[in-house]
Amino acid sequence: MSTRLGLLHTVPALADSFQSGIRARRPDVDLVHVVDSALLETAIDVGVTDEVTERVAAHIGYLQRCGARAILATCSSIGEAVEQAAESATVPVLRVDTAMARTAVDTALRGHDPTDGPGRIAVLATLEATLGPTGRLLERAAADADVRVQAHVVEGAAAARSAGRPDEHNRLIAAALLDAAARSDVIVLAQASMAEAAADAPTDVPVLTSPDSGTAALLHTLDENP
Repeated sequence: MSTRLGLLHTVPALADSFQSGIRARRPDVDLVHVVDSALLETAIDVGVTDEVTERVAAHIGYLQRCGARAILATCSSIGEAVEQAAESATVPVLRVDTAMARTAVDTALRGHDPTDGPGRIAVLATLEATLGPTGRLLERAAADADVRVQAHVVEGAAAARSAGRPDEHNRLIAAALLDAAARSDVIVLAQASMAEAAADAPTDVPVLTSPDSGTAALLHTLDENP
């Protein structure tokens, strides 16, 4: 019988993206997806409410009942609700951006000259709702490190995506990425939906995206919990 993994999405298009990414690495796994765009809509409008947290917990419970051996939530905006739900889960439940945050801190410090000041992490998001959760996650990851985190919203990118203009969405992110590269040791793209734009902005500064690191963390967790 195939090993089953669960994924919780708030952006419908990410289901296919993660399906392809995971299957490319582990074609033997069976994937169950839950998509609830209302979670992100609520987080954008009023924040991560008790209702959002309860719905996240309900979805994780459903994925557990489906036989998922580990679960990945692919939306950074609901990350703190995911952490809360994970406390009562019976299988590992991961935020998509946790591994990326640790890597960002390590990268900012690697080869950095302390006499130049703290390591510099730039966080880019298209949604204000994502900056808080991702920023707090990075601050926790960097708690004992000499690192400064600066967060920025890419203005207009979310509207372009919602209006069906993906090329404009990617162009705005690429421009913001190149601008941030001039004053950063590492750049974090806070949302999984931003990953495609990184290819349009060649830079020597490391650019971290959550789909790759989140997928790797999920599969590592699966291997560690046979």
